[in-house]
Amino acid sequence: MPTDQCLCRIIHQDRVEKAHQAILSVQEIDQLTLFFKALADQSRLKILMALKQGEMCVCDLAAFLGISESAVSHQLRMLRQMTLVANRREGPVLYYRLTDDHVNQLVHVALDHIRE
Repeated sequence: MPTDQCLCRIIHQDRVEKAHQAILSVQEIDQLTLFFKALADQSRLKILMALKQGEMCVCDLAAFLGISESAVSHQLRMLRQMTLVANRREGPVLYYRLTDDHVNQLVHVALDHIRE
């Protein structure tokens, strides 16, 4: 018998009800799922870690990651859609930055967890 299952079948209805009351809306679950998918890609996570140090353009990020500018742009598009990064134009150069410190905090919490 698997060790990760109960040895008897019983439903604790009060616990099930409590979980139902705390559940997020379908829209929030969808958004949270997309958010974690955005963080689940190595290139995107490296981009976020690099932008923690300050603004960078696509060329900088491509050199940092060792991938094409087109590939970086693709990853940045998803991060921008999730409002994890924002950009600003300075002449012909488009600089990217983290939208706020929440992303940095989440990465640190995750690192703390895996380093335990």
